[in-house]
Amino acid sequence: MTVLRKIDCVLVPVSDLAAAATFYHEVFGLTRLWEDATSIGMGMPETDAELVLHTRDITAERSVTCLVGDVDQAVKSAVDGGCEILTAPFDVPVGKCAVLQDPFGNPVCILDLSKGPRSSTGKA
Repeated sequence: MTVLRKIDCVLVPVSDLAAAATFYHEVFGLTRLWEDATSIGMGMPETDAELVLHTRDITAERSVTCLVGDVDQAVKSAVDGGCEILTAPFDVPVGKCAVLQDPFGNPVCILDLSKGPRSSTGKA
């Protein structure tokens, strides 16, 4: 059974969302996919994984987020397999998120899309 399906996003902390979005567009050619008050999703042409610029209080070592089918089930399976829960499942605009720690001390951030994906037309 595969629990981690793909990399959903890489979180990039920034101090100024608008300036960062402009920078990542002009310098790296990324496309703005969606935005809300604390985040802007930027797209790359050869993947559906997003670079998410954000001003939230999320540490850099928890920057890669993997997509799972159901966060609650994935947490249970991971804990049964030896992971610890660093951050219990919590709601996000698209579904649920949680942060685990593998037996080797690495954070494993997971996300499901139980509320549906963000609109690619702008603000969510």
